[in-house]
Amino acid sequence: MYYSRKRPMAELPNEMTSIWSCTKDDCNGWVRENYSFEDVPTCSQCLSPMIRTMKSLPILMGSNYGSKAEVKKQETKDLSPS
Repeated sequence: MYYSRKRPMAELPNEMTSIWSCTKDDCNGWVRENYSFEDVPTCSQCLSPMIRTMKSLPILMGSNYGSKAEVKKQETKDLSPS
């Protein structure tokens, strides 16, 4: 008989993250706000409108996480006439 000696997975740190959540009760679709390309996205599963909420999610690690979105937001603010 074989007994696996796998190491237990470490707990990933979570943080409250802004997400878009589907408004339909029987749909569980959601997307991180940093990954949405529209001002008010539609659910990719049921095509219903989505609302902005918060959810406790694992922190995404990486040197460029969110940087493209932040740079684009900053560029559009700098280009807008004052």
